Amino acid sequence: MSAPTARASAWRRLDDRLEANADGSGPVKGSLGWGRIAMIWLASNFVVTTMLTGTLFIPGVTYADALLMILVGSIVGGAVLVAVGAMGTRTGLATMSLTRGSFGTRGSLLPVAANLLILLGWSWVQAMLAGITVNYVVAELTGFSNEALFSALCQMIVVGLAIFGHEGISRVEPWLAVVMIGIIGYVLTVAFTTFPPSDYFGIAADVSFELTNLTVLDIVIATAISWTVLSADFNRLGRGTRPTVVGSGVGYVASTFLSMTLGATAIAYVVLSGGEPIGFDPATIVAEFGIALAIVIFVSVMATNTLVVYGMTTSAINAIPQLKLKFLPTALVIGLLTVIGSTFLGLLFLFIDFLFVIGAIFIPVFAIMIVDYYVVNRRVYTAEILQDRGGRYWFTGGVNIANVVVWLLGFGFSLLLTYQVGSPIGATIPAFVFTVVVALAAAAVTGRLKRDGSDPEHAHLADAAPELAERA
Repeated sequence: MSAPTARASAWRRLDDRLEANADGSGPVKGSLGWGRIAMIWLASNFVVTTMLTGTLFIPGVTYADALLMILVGSIVGGAVLVAVGAMGTRTGLATMSLTRGSFGTRGSLLPVAANLLILLGWSWVQAMLAGITVNYVVAELTGFSNEALFSALCQMIVVGLAIFGHEGISRVEPWLAVVMIGIIGYVLTVAFTTFPPSDYFGIAADVSFELTNLTVLDIVIATAISWTVLSADFNRLGRGTRPTVVGSGVGYVASTFLSMTLGATAIAYVVLSGGEPIGFDPATIVAEFGIALAIVIFVSVMATNTLVVYGMTTSAINAIPQLKLKFLPTALVIGLLTVIGSTFLGLLFLFIDFLFVIGAIFIPVFAIMIVDYYVVNRRVYTAEILQDRGGRYWFTGGVNIANVVVWLLGFGFSLLLTYQVGSPIGATIPAFVFTVVVALAAAAVTGRLKRDGSDPEHAHLADAAPELAERA
């Protein structure tokens, strides 16, 4: 009888420790300057998935056009990221917690659920990338090959790290950014000493890839939107709006441009070398640049995916606090789903569609959030946003029905432009503008734009509700 008791005790001790260290949903009062915020964004976005996204562009478009679209898309998408991030700085709330203000206390569960599904998809993609990389190295050394097996094994390690070692990973990740910078320097040196820059700019666009400049622009903006779900989470750690706006803007645009440019250059090098340009395939560029690159890809993907799985777990727990979900069993259930999904390698062929779906879902969400916070509520959310019931963010049964309808309209409009009706400026920018206009109209019709002179004053929620504040 003693053995089961010991096992149960060990489970309880581990669960209690994880509960004590888990991130909550309360406000955080930040203290970081713009330099530290910039480094957080550099570390977060100097990752292999961003780099491999750049490999999708060549030779579908020219090298020059790819670089231009990467820069423009990073700036446009980064503007949305910075605007949502500033909301986190001013309130102390994470991104998904902020949706309570625009969608209602209960209505916010819709974007939270969508975010969990998107993070689940990201965890699968990154596990597959790690598995493919490991499989390539093992196959080269031993001849044994099983990409699905290695993807599942890599994800099992990730789940273990998410439970036992996420704090250590979060401390190591900035140093991985430094390693990525070194890899960027190495790859670019090899690339441009082997072939002159004129050769890269001379690669003709291959129409058989069915890629246009506008498609590239939409992919880059969708990448920014996928990061915006974390923008307030990161930027609430800043000590003021201006430092976080500057830091996140510089950090995100610089890291995205460099990472995607690296990917575009690496795949262009493959083209110039006479190889087959397979986009979003780590084995293709590892074959050209060596096992050292494979090691960096593996470690980077594993570190990033650990934080993704940890983020999914805390998001699920904080979505409905009344359920009082425990960290350990929740992490194990989510971990099992990520391991199973990591074996469906065919999903990688749908990666561009995955990015477009992210954009279609969250571009309207962030457009609504920006209108609601900056225009309708005049940059003020009160402590009532932290209540489980009642208050100014309860709306109708906890749901802001008008904004949910606007979201659905924006989602449908984005899909229409992406898959049915061509647009001279892509799908993401028109979808954002459309949602902003409809959200303003909905606010006017429902009387939320009217002022009675009793607007509340701004206060950081860690000061307005100190009993709910968390340590930064």
